[in-house]
Amino acid sequence: MKRVLDAVLSLAALVLLSPVLFAAALACALGDGFPVLFRQQRVGLHGREFRMYKFRSMVRDASAVGPHCTGGSEDPRITRVGRWLRRSSIDELPQLLNVLRGEMSLVGPRPDLPVQRALYAEAEWTERCSVRPGITGLAQVLFRSEATHAQRLAADLRYAREASLGLDLWIMVRTLGRLGGRAAN
Repeated sequence: MKRVLDAVLSLAALVLLSPVLFAAALACALGDGFPVLFRQQRVGLHGREFRMYKFRSMVRDASAVGPHCTGGSEDPRITRVGRWLRRSSIDELPQLLNVLRGEMSLVGPRPDLPVQRALYAEAEWTERCSVRPGITGLAQVLFRSEATHAQRLAADLRYAREASLGLDLWIMVRTLGRLGGRAAN
């Protein structure tokens, strides 16, 4: 049932948000050229890797500019358009393609980079990877970005244990509320 809802809702969102997607792609292209999408290997369901998409918010070859930067608001690699994309969370919208393809869900733990595997005990990793990663998740609505790794992990494991359509709905409503708050700022 969840997979069907993910497919239907992501397709509807892609259609409804197509003007926003087009405007964001155009802004990226005019602001810093092509490519407009950032692609990165991430870990998904059962530990399988997939390519995740986002609008590119950093300069091309950002790792050459400063590989040890934090990615925070003062990061010199973030473009002017990229700051706006991140602040509005529009940079995340291309992940709807990952949801449509079945690599991600609308709700679930955020997908990790393959190198982050080393941060987990085997049992934690297995349980965390027992559900599809999501565009938003329990950790994002509980903590935003100020959470420690331990707090995010606890929320992700709680989600994996308690996953339900009701919990997903609660997380989506909280996510939309936070997005509305960001837009008002």
